[in-house]
Amino acid sequence: MPSLLDTRNRARLAWAGVIVVAIVLAVLPFALAQVGTAWVRITNTAILYVFLALGLNIVVGFAGLLDLGYIAFYAVGAYVYALLASPHFNLHLPFWIILPIGAALACVFGVLLGAPTLRLRGDYLAIVTLGFGEIIRIFLNNLARPVNITNGPQGIAQIDPVRIGDLSFAATQQMLGVQVTGPIKYYYLLLLLMIGVIAINVRLQDSRIGRAWEAIREDEVAARAMGINTRNIKLLAFAMGASFGGVAGGMFSAIQGFISPESFGLVESVMVLAMVVLGGMGNVWGVILGAVLLSFVPEILRYTVEPAQKAIFGRLILEPEVIRMLLFGFALVLMMLFRPAGIVPSSVRKRELESRRM
Repeated sequence: MPSLLDTRNRARLAWAGVIVVAIVLAVLPFALAQVGTAWVRITNTAILYVFLALGLNIVVGFAGLLDLGYIAFYAVGAYVYALLASPHFNLHLPFWIILPIGAALACVFGVLLGAPTLRLRGDYLAIVTLGFGEIIRIFLNNLARPVNITNGPQGIAQIDPVRIGDLSFAATQQMLGVQVTGPIKYYYLLLLLMIGVIAINVRLQDSRIGRAWEAIREDEVAARAMGINTRNIKLLAFAMGASFGGVAGGMFSAIQGFISPESFGLVESVMVLAMVVLGGMGNVWGVILGAVLLSFVPEILRYTVEPAQKAIFGRLILEPEVIRMLLFGFALVLMMLFRPAGIVPSSVRKRELESRRM
């Protein structure tokens, strides 16, 4: 049995780790800005992917429901923000009103997707959700006539940035003697939202609802026999996962200032699913690690592949994007061969794979 002194030492180490991480996160955007503003923007994109990966992890990791159309909820949140905060309808509502509306509407779409797929599992569920994602993208492309709702393939421009009182997140301002750019302001707002999303996910994982999702994932028939309302619990997984996608979409619109249907294709859905699988399905911290890795590593390759080719061959042999995707795909293949449970697998998932090998 661990002594009281050992327990206190572990608690002190845990708090020391939290303080160190907090300090690193606090100074990170200013350190990255010294390298280039682009890296602050990449960090903001990585945080958005953390939102998406954690939302999809509820559906795929916790409840075991394969969803290939998750990016549709991202699109719903993005277009809700764009339509309510742009000259398109001449509405300029504040972001703290639009974000909950976008999350709620994405939640409704999650229920609409989940309701007809309650009896489906595996490949059949994947095909239906894939079709749902494509339907949303096609609607966004074509809802430009006879009434112009989404502006079709041209997208929506001049979207309002986040504004709190007189503070505009798009402008560069002098604050406390430090030059603070728009991406740095968005970083801190996204970081605050991310902490809330992580707290919700951790709480859900250890709650009765989280255990019900786990029971459905392991054996739906047994879960129903234990008195779990599988229909409502599965719908709740779709709804909650979709709401995180809606929040991420709203912030994406505010940061970019322009959106179009091309931003919400199948490749994005596959990318978010790869983050969940690579990091470790069902493990909140593993999913966060997967999202961060798959956000930063491709960008690092983008900035290193082209100079390396020119240094070796004197010219470009292959486009950097081609080599980047080749290396990216090769890394995923190696992961699935040697660590199929992910980089940081959940204990339940790890036991499942070990039992199948025996």
